[in-house]
Amino acid sequence: MRSVDIEALVSVGRPALSSDGDVAVFATSRPDLVADRGVGQLWRVDLPDGAPRRLTRGVADKAPRLSPDDATVAFLRADERGRAQVFVVSVLGGEPVQVTDQPGGVTDVAWSPDGTRLAFSARVPEPGRYGTVEGRDAAAEPPRRITGIRWHSNGAGYLDRPSHLFVVDAPSTEAEPFYTPAPALEAPEKRVIPAEPTRLTEGDTSWSGVVWTHDGSELLSVPDVIETDRRDLRDRIVAVAVEGGAEREVLSTSADLSVAEVAVAPDGAIFALANDVGPEGVDFVAPGVSLFLLEAEGPRRLTDAETIDLGEVGSHLSFDNGDVLVQDRTRGRLRLLRVTRGADVSEVLGGDLEVNGHAVANGRVVASVAAPESFGELVLVDPVAGVRAVTDFGAAVRERGVVVPVEHEIAGRDGYPVHGWVATPEGEGPFPVILQIHGGPYASYGVHVFDETQVLVDAGYAVVYSNPRGSAGYGRAHGRSIRQKMGTLDFFDVLDFFDGVVAADPRLDGDRVGVMGGSYGGYMTAWIIAHDHRFAGAIVERGFLDPTAFPGSSDIGSFFGQEYVGTDPEQMAAQSPMAVVDRVRTPTLVLHSELDFRCPLEQATRYYAALKRQGTEAEMLVFPGEDHELTRAGRPQHRVQRFDAVLEWWARYLPVA
Repeated sequence: MRSVDIEALVSVGRPALSSDGDVAVFATSRPDLVADRGVGQLWRVDLPDGAPRRLTRGVADKAPRLSPDDATVAFLRADERGRAQVFVVSVLGGEPVQVTDQPGGVTDVAWSPDGTRLAFSARVPEPGRYGTVEGRDAAAEPPRRITGIRWHSNGAGYLDRPSHLFVVDAPSTEAEPFYTPAPALEAPEKRVIPAEPTRLTEGDTSWSGVVWTHDGSELLSVPDVIETDRRDLRDRIVAVAVEGGAEREVLSTSADLSVAEVAVAPDGAIFALANDVGPEGVDFVAPGVSLFLLEAEGPRRLTDAETIDLGEVGSHLSFDNGDVLVQDRTRGRLRLLRVTRGADVSEVLGGDLEVNGHAVANGRVVASVAAPESFGELVLVDPVAGVRAVTDFGAAVRERGVVVPVEHEIAGRDGYPVHGWVATPEGEGPFPVILQIHGGPYASYGVHVFDETQVLVDAGYAVVYSNPRGSAGYGRAHGRSIRQKMGTLDFFDVLDFFDGVVAADPRLDGDRVGVMGGSYGGYMTAWIIAHDHRFAGAIVERGFLDPTAFPGSSDIGSFFGQEYVGTDPEQMAAQSPMAVVDRVRTPTLVLHSELDFRCPLEQATRYYAALKRQGTEAEMLVFPGEDHELTRAGRPQHRVQRFDAVLEWWARYLPVA
């Protein structure tokens, strides 16, 4: 596929399923080059044999939630100012009804158990900021007083817009529309005024998640106190009364857990996806997210943190006859597991795919998945008939040409197995080879069709990529092995896998090689070219390059560096690409985004300036208005321009014969 073919990458979000299991509703999203944004709508499909059809025709509709009576879908849609608002639409289709008009945008929505109300969370900006005063430019706003250790977040900007909890009466999709009265006339008698939401929380605390308790009297959420002098990843779960807003603690920080997801089973039992961050509250390396049942005696762990990884993959929970369904990351796959309350674990859906969302009802399971030849599909899991695709969005990708990578496992220099893939153009070669390195480091390459690899293969390059030590999906010990030892075992694994597969395949030209990576992959690329000078060129993208500067600039700087590289200056320098930049001789393209608050722009500019100062061939490309997610969720035009720059760089320093 070419760079412009990213328009064919249709992702499928977490589905909603009717209580009888006969109707599934889901959202799709894809980049659109003409609109220069991600676009998406809601779809409905009648199971088991119906064809999917569009339910809405908005620009960016997402997060469908079916009402308890299965008649109405609540979802999020961006308004004319790009702020997500709650809308409802009949499950049969029709014109959606707007429910909210929140100045800071809605972040989550959930139906009450009786279907009469909707709870939602929404960011609440301080009056006078963020467009709350018509015509007032952001540059004219008053200064921000910052007293805590955190003040910004990648993709969100300043943290002075806490997310609060609200409830509102659910409107009928059959009701008379709201008519705005003419200024000189009295309001018509026959008009429906949307209900005013009731705000349940106040203050600077931000609330994450909206989950109704079984009886509909409270909302479960995770409060986050932004203004603190010390970063603490330990979370509480708090129940907020729908009438009056009284709060009671369901899970305290004494459990030493960081909470990713909360869910309530049909019988009222409360479950959570969470990980132990230790008594200091900052141990997040290879976190080992597990399933917990919150009991009166405290949280009871139901899955093994050392071997099952339920985190950082959009994980969520669904319930089936008392059991819990969760998503586990393993060896580049994401499988769906069933966990009983007795802690028995079995596989529901596996194979060469990545489960990105799921739902279950009346014994029927549907899942949104990605696969080697599709970026997103909805599949039906039938206990008798097996797994069947309900959609075929991947057809557009296959039409543009997809190479399915070949899986390998190589024994490294210390005998440790390193797992990865090689994607090769058609033909005998030999092809120039590009070594790709993923971010994280606790992340992983997977089996889904990957535009980063496919575009390079289409241009004539073989691509080698692996999941070295430090990656996710191979057990917690694998992920924690590089803690305060970055650039050691991971460095060996990346190069040992690369050398092993190149030596074993005559189609791969080991004399013509390049290296590239983003985030942690940018770190590792910069580290490699300081220690290995065989590469004709390098691309260092959104890299973690200077651990010394990171704590005072990154949105995760208050804990990331101290856990991964330590705090001792000598120890930090021994793992710092900036400390060895003087050794770099490889022509290097530095790519970064202007609004990247995860690995801030100064990480790139300091590194680039050092390269130029010492005479190393280097260029820098900075994307305005983009953040750390450029390659995944940036403006489509910028994503194509980035691909163009990448291919131009390789054509210059690593030309295809």
